[in-house]
Amino acid sequence: MKTTPNFEGFQIRKWHTHIEDVLTNENGRHADGEPLRKIVIAAVILNPFAGRSVDDLGEVVNASPALGHEFARRIRQLLGDDTVESYGKACVVGADGEYEHGNAFLTSVFADPVRDAVGGGKAWVPSTGKRGGINTVIDIPLAHKDALYVRSHYDTVSVMVADAPNPDEVVIAFAFASRGRLHARLGGIKTSEIQGQDGLH
Repeated sequence: MKTTPNFEGFQIRKWHTHIEDVLTNENGRHADGEPLRKIVIAAVILNPFAGRSVDDLGEVVNASPALGHEFARRIRQLLGDDTVESYGKACVVGADGEYEHGNAFLTSVFADPVRDAVGGGKAWVPSTGKRGGINTVIDIPLAHKDALYVRSHYDTVSVMVADAPNPDEVVIAFAFASRGRLHARLGGIKTSEIQGQDGLH
């Protein structure tokens, strides 16, 4: 069936938003400060490379900044006056595609507008992905946006987009967190000690 792009050259079937607020840890200890809010924004997109082998994936890479700006608009709208301390991104590629197809959506040119939307980020955005069928659950890694060595912010958010991906689709997701884990106690650099120079410390 022939499809017509409906967003900047992409065919997007739907957008998905997931928000969770964590008030206690697993043992019932109340939050040590503000609750932990995790937000995931995802898009279900027709994979233009599905069912064929393509060496040049520039069609997606070069167009992905437009997606990044839309993800950025959506997270700004959701945040209001709230802030983001950590982030991560992921993809699930339907069975007719390659994992590499999903990665084409997730390069830095896609992520940069999202970084800007959350106040910048010195650290690289942790990323993961896999191939899977409808209702695949994906675990999105989180790390501090300015310093990867902040152990308190190593975390994960799990999300499933109902009825996606179809074999010829890709789910692209970006995750955000308002703070580190509740009652993190593994030492390392504290958020107050971040130098913000090299993305590590």
